[in-house]
Amino acid sequence: MSPGLLPRRARDPLLLLAPTMVLLAVFFFYPLLSAAYTSLFDWDLLTEARYVGLENYRALHESGELSHAFSTTLRFSVVVVIGSMALGLGLALALNRTGAFAAFVRGAIFSAYVISWVSVALLWLWVLDADAGALTALVRGAGLTPRSWLGDPGLALYSLAMVTIWKIAGYSMVLFLAGLQDIPRALYEAAALDGAGRWSRFWNVTWPLLRPTTVFVATTSLIVSFQVFDVVRVMTQGGPVQSTTVFVYAIYEQVFMNLRVGRASALVVVFFGLLLVLTLLQLLAWRRREAAR
Repeated sequence: MSPGLLPRRARDPLLLLAPTMVLLAVFFFYPLLSAAYTSLFDWDLLTEARYVGLENYRALHESGELSHAFSTTLRFSVVVVIGSMALGLGLALALNRTGAFAAFVRGAIFSAYVISWVSVALLWLWVLDADAGALTALVRGAGLTPRSWLGDPGLALYSLAMVTIWKIAGYSMVLFLAGLQDIPRALYEAAALDGAGRWSRFWNVTWPLLRPTTVFVATTSLIVSFQVFDVVRVMTQGGPVQSTTVFVYAIYEQVFMNLRVGRASALVVVFFGLLLVLTLLQLLAWRRREAAR
């Protein structure tokens, strides 16, 4: 039966999905396919594109740029995902109560999430300044030796990760709060009657019922961490010595600094593939764990 002859009820979901599918096709699938096509060419935006096949992928691999961007992004993502989930869950457990003060604190924490990335980066650029930053003054006041938080290759990436955690923890908190408030109080009461303590109630009641929320928070945090750009661009510009050159910033460098559009497009394709694989592996791992219980 042709789409035009579908009954009204069967056609309604297609009509509701149509605007979203059009937006995805125009702003996601088409750019991705265009990047895959462009990755087969050597193009500097100034001269005519020259077909080189898979040469861009080979060059990225042999130069080490691909492995460096991936390892840097992966380390950054691991810290951000674990840190934002742990902090968000802790805040949700602490603020899962009624009252004006708790509501004010929840709103204050979530406000960081709605502030632009550039504003957050500028704020923390001042806080982490090695000479006159607030954190440096605090460390000196405690009688300790301050570090160059953004100038030390061993610290810069983790400093950016902490900034990212600070920004997105409120989002994780709100999602965990929603999950906590969906747990029936009767389950806690039954566990308390059985003699379960606070930790036992969390481990045997709260945590199992929060696992669907945890999967969603972990997946969205992973995507956000892989897409980080603004804080890197504003705070470190990929340095020092490329210690904070994550995938998206590496793409930016290839296009706007090196004028290598083909290599940048190759990075985009690899980046999408890695993000897709990591997300699927994450979901698969959680589903297998749930099936084993």
